[in-house]
Parts: sequence; structure tokens; C-alpha cells
Amino acid sequence: MPTVLRESNLRVMIYTDDHAPAHVHVFGDGETKIALGEHDGQVAVVRVVGADLRESRRALQIVREKRDYLIERWNAIHG
Repeated sequence: MPTVLRESNLRVMIYTDDHAPAHVHVFGDGETKIALGEHDGQVAVVRVVGADLRESRRALQIVREKRDYLIERWNAIHG
């Protein structure tokens, strides 16, 4: 489960044995799972466990900003 990006106190991870569709797990105080919207371009929160609203919003913002890079990393790991 490699960390593919770090920003502030958040770690963005892609599990090597995970399933499609493309998504990431963002860890801080909790976890926010975010779909990368590989085909429609719509990044979306899938699940939040233990993260507060501020942390989840920040995670979503980071993933939106880095979406293309994260899709490249997903494809490199799962291609």
C-alpha cells in the first residue's frame, strides 16, 4: 500500500491489491476514500471513517488538484 502523495498531515495511498474503479485512500486523523472519476472526471468522496468534515474537504481538494497524477499512479500500480 504505497503512499503516492503527502500534503501537510495527509497521506494519499493506493492499495496494490485493490479493485476498480480507480480511487485513493487519504489518511490523516481518519480515512477518506475518494473515487478518481477516471472516465467522467468527477472526483467524489466514497466513504469517510473517523475523519472530520474539515479533513475530508481538504482531502477532496487535494485529490481534485492532483487527479491526473493520481490516475497515472493508479494505472502504474494496477496496469
